[in-house]
Amino acid sequence: MLKHVTISLLILLGGLAGVNALHPADLHRYEFTEPHMGTRFRIVLYAPDEATAKKAAKAAFARIAELNAIMSDYQPTSELMRLCEKAGGPPVEVSADLFEILRKSAECAKLSDGAFDVSSSPVVRLWRKARRTGEMPKAEAIKNALQLVDYRKIKLDPKGRTVQLMMKGMLLDLGGIAKGYAADAALAVLHRHGITRALVAAGGDIAVGDAPPDAVGWKVGIAPLKKPDAPPVHYLLLKNAGVSTAGDSEQFFEIEGKRYSHIIDPKTGYGVIGRRSVTVIAPNATTSDGFDTPICVMGIERGLKMIESRDDLAALLVFETDKGIITAQSKRFAKYLWKEAK
Repeated sequence: MLKHVTISLLILLGGLAGVNALHPADLHRYEFTEPHMGTRFRIVLYAPDEATAKKAAKAAFARIAELNAIMSDYQPTSELMRLCEKAGGPPVEVSADLFEILRKSAECAKLSDGAFDVSSSPVVRLWRKARRTGEMPKAEAIKNALQLVDYRKIKLDPKGRTVQLMMKGMLLDLGGIAKGYAADAALAVLHRHGITRALVAAGGDIAVGDAPPDAVGWKVGIAPLKKPDAPPVHYLLLKNAGVSTAGDSEQFFEIEGKRYSHIIDPKTGYGVIGRRSVTVIAPNATTSDGFDTPICVMGIERGLKMIESRDDLAALLVFETDKGIITAQSKRFAKYLWKEAK
């Protein structure tokens, strides 16, 4: 699931030296990239020397690879797929990571009234095939697949750290939340190596720690809806937070004259129609990743209502409609906007 944003660093000048900085002259900027989870993970960090930076980045990327081996729905040997093989059976004890991401997924599903649903994999797979073949999924196939989609049929037991998939044939897809979780986990590894001034980006899912030296935050640009490679219209200034953008600027397909997003509505089984982009800011990237996609499904009114129900979330929604492009933002969004010095 592609999330498209642009990232840049803001080094503010003029009276701000030393803000949120400890011996800034002793820290240097390093950047690393590696392919994981079907995208490129980018790590930007500040460390006293190259050896420290490389060691920390290597450990962070190893953690991301470890999580991919747990959560991938493309690898038949992943822990997630082994769990799915036991659908319809008794509870299965799982790793702490798999349990935590499923717990978080359940929270997102409940708050979004099922617009986020990791059990939607049977339908998602139909549309993956449609993208390859250019042929519309059969209505009967979608109907049958939907019978296996219900997040309420995923039973979690914190005491035993077990998961029970209550319907035989259930399949899970963590693509709507795994990259955010991995970004947070990588940031935590960097912290354990003594590096707190860092940014981890997984496509459009970004986790940031303390601000860079001599800056008040990380400057993150939100790509425009129709021209994702054009300069951003909105820039955010963030620290110790997560931000995610979901949309269909690049991932969509046309069948029988209709433009379908790669984002699937778990209730209808069909791809969302109409261009849209949703950016969510949260305390961490797991949370922002889990809420941006369902808002694309819910629409502006319901999506904003969900965001406003929590005081730790903010969002920007851009939807193309018959009346043109509508841009809406939550009440708390403005406080995260970067304002260029006059």
